[in-house]
Amino acid sequence: MNSFVIITDSGCDLSPATLAEWNVPCESLTFRFDNSEKEYSNSDMSATEFYAKMREGSSAKTAAINSETFKALFEKYLSEGKDVLYVGFSSGLSTTYNSGRMAAAELAEKYPDRKILTVDTLAASAGQGLILYLALQKQKEGATIDEVAAYVDDIKFKTSIWFTVDDLVYLKRGGRVSPTVAFVGNMLGIKPILHMDNDGHLINVSKVRGRRAAIAALCDKFGALNTNPTQDTVFISHGDCENDAKELARMINEKYGATIKIITDVGPVIGSHSGPGTLALFFVGKER
Repeated sequence: MNSFVIITDSGCDLSPATLAEWNVPCESLTFRFDNSEKEYSNSDMSATEFYAKMREGSSAKTAAINSETFKALFEKYLSEGKDVLYVGFSSGLSTTYNSGRMAAAELAEKYPDRKILTVDTLAASAGQGLILYLALQKQKEGATIDEVAAYVDDIKFKTSIWFTVDDLVYLKRGGRVSPTVAFVGNMLGIKPILHMDNDGHLINVSKVRGRRAAIAALCDKFGALNTNPTQDTVFISHGDCENDAKELARMINEKYGATIKIITDVGPVIGSHSGPGTLALFFVGKER
């Protein structure tokens, strides 16, 4: 049986240290501030520094990974005789996954004896990270590359992805709410509860008043959708609001007995669109 490597991209919002511990190669999307020509990857700037710039009024634009970059990364492992499985950032939010798919198709001609598979997680941030983690567990259990790819294709539709933001201005910039809704919502303390659907798109599901109510609403979503209350595959990500993330983790553990496996930053690429104060919850559920 040929060995295979699982590769991802920085849309997963897992730290370089975590990815290194898991032996997962990762290619980075990039971002730049305002009209600056300087490009950064997630690892070039701490989340704290990035969100401080956003709070000061800076905005950031992001760029997808191109196929040539993926080809170089994939080929590194293919040339060693390894097969490749790329687990990628939602095609509903970025062209990054399609770049990976194109790279795989081109390399298949050069390496006809190797398997180069790609799976669109239709997820982002630590939701993509959770799917990656589950894929790695299957690999450790001895599953083949085809079995892991099929598993990821199935489990992604059971990976519940819920989040809230603290300031509607960032959703306004991305065209997800109107300027009027953003202004009135912020004046009234309205916090949206958002969801990533089966097409990998962000959907505004409901609204609550106040941050505390928003955190409680995320906790309630866990109770309504989880399949195993004491499961330990629960991930949380946050946009420079660690105390809120810890409070959500405490509420879920206290109410349902679940253990939060990872609390991680919402990195700059995702945070460029959601802003500081983003809080997101990811777990395996009955459905998305």
